[in-house]
Amino acid sequence: MGEAKEEEITASRRRAVGSEYSSVSDRVAYGKAVRAKVPRSSHAAWAPPAKRPGAVQLLEQQAKTRIPELVPIRYGRMLVSPFTFFRGGAYLMATDLAGQPHTGLVAQLCGDAHLSNFGTFAAPDRRQVFSINDFDETLPGPFEWDVKRLAASFAVAGRDRGFSDKQRNVVNVALGRAYRTAMGRFAGMRSLDLWYARSDVAELAARWTARATAEQRRRFEQNIAKSRAKDSLRAFARMTEIVDGARRIVNDPPVIVPLDDLVGPERAHEAEDFMRGVLHSYRRTLSGDRRKLLERFRVVDAARKVVGVGSVGTRAWIVLLLGRDGDDPLFLQFKEAQPSVLQPFLAKSEFANQGQRVVEGQRLTQAASDIMLGWIRTTGLDGLKRDFYVRQLWDAKGTAIIELMDTNAMSAYARVCAGELARAHARSGDAVAIASYLGNSDTFDRALALFAESYADQNERDYEALADAVKSGRVKAESGV
Repeated sequence: MGEAKEEEITASRRRAVGSEYSSVSDRVAYGKAVRAKVPRSSHAAWAPPAKRPGAVQLLEQQAKTRIPELVPIRYGRMLVSPFTFFRGGAYLMATDLAGQPHTGLVAQLCGDAHLSNFGTFAAPDRRQVFSINDFDETLPGPFEWDVKRLAASFAVAGRDRGFSDKQRNVVNVALGRAYRTAMGRFAGMRSLDLWYARSDVAELAARWTARATAEQRRRFEQNIAKSRAKDSLRAFARMTEIVDGARRIVNDPPVIVPLDDLVGPERAHEAEDFMRGVLHSYRRTLSGDRRKLLERFRVVDAARKVVGVGSVGTRAWIVLLLGRDGDDPLFLQFKEAQPSVLQPFLAKSEFANQGQRVVEGQRLTQAASDIMLGWIRTTGLDGLKRDFYVRQLWDAKGTAIIELMDTNAMSAYARVCAGELARAHARSGDAVAIASYLGNSDTFDRALALFAESYADQNERDYEALADAVKSGRVKAESGV
């Protein structure tokens, strides 16, 4: 990234907190002035540049820092459908967005704001809330990058569901409108009210069920009940067993492989000491009250676990801890944090530790965050230093069942996701300037819908490129894992 561009992003970060345009009128004027530089209608444009890197080439670049034997699993999961390919293609889209004109209106980006990276989880007060739930790629950047990725994900998902061009357009225009109107609402809020704002699942359910069919209500209630039950106790029941009188994580290779099986019996004690050291380092990043909570637990077992689509191949560990007795489990996930896919195109993160980058971004933008969030930098058993962030493995987490949505349901879900993305951006950026830029007309909404369809075309071409690379033997994909 050029020095001039980095200075521009840094200046935009300062504007995001109102340090240069402190009055509301100045911030409104600045938002309107940006339209001259980047017209709202210009967001409709997408065409691959002549020298666009190949999709497979970019994926191979990412694979260089990943566990080699897991990379074919990643490709296999991406090839399930164009939608799963899109989920794994955050780096591809970041490369494409970097070549587009951008507003310079900076917010803390999710970095991978596709529709499956939103969902429900339990807040510290144990009420279920809805928010963004994946921050691996978070970094400050132009707000529209997140909105474009979210809109494109709905266009791709709509094709996967067999929706017509007209139906998909309705969904994505609704998404743009919801983001724009929500940002306008947040721009008018007092700062503390904005900070406390969150989307409670109970309130969303009341609005949703009032318009849903009986079958849709039944499915919605089943999904919510399932997510509520998805906690450490459920993980304990499903993912552990008694071995020689001791509780152990199940061995289910290649998805779950206990640490002892990875290192062998001759290094078992070394692995145990390593994991205790990791927990000790992680403990330092927690607040005092949460350190006291963690001290009530002891490490019992650990395993490598393959997670997600885009994350496959990065190092992810699950650690089983027990508290007062054998029925008091805590499952933690240690997930490797590599530099954001956005970093080659934006200013470098202010945090040297990539795990801290993820955690700080999550705390800044998420409505309510996991009480066990933390980070570490550790030297692994292979002698290499890596950054990780830490969270509870399951904490009433749930996601929407996209494959069961009709057009009305997907349109409603798009509005909810867009509103929550706007809240995250309003907390971390200059809501007044962004709202002023978006304005009151539907210009941005319509442009966003056109972009989403054009980029869905690009996604299909990239999907076919990966499929061809597998057929030719250039890359190996392992399906069904």
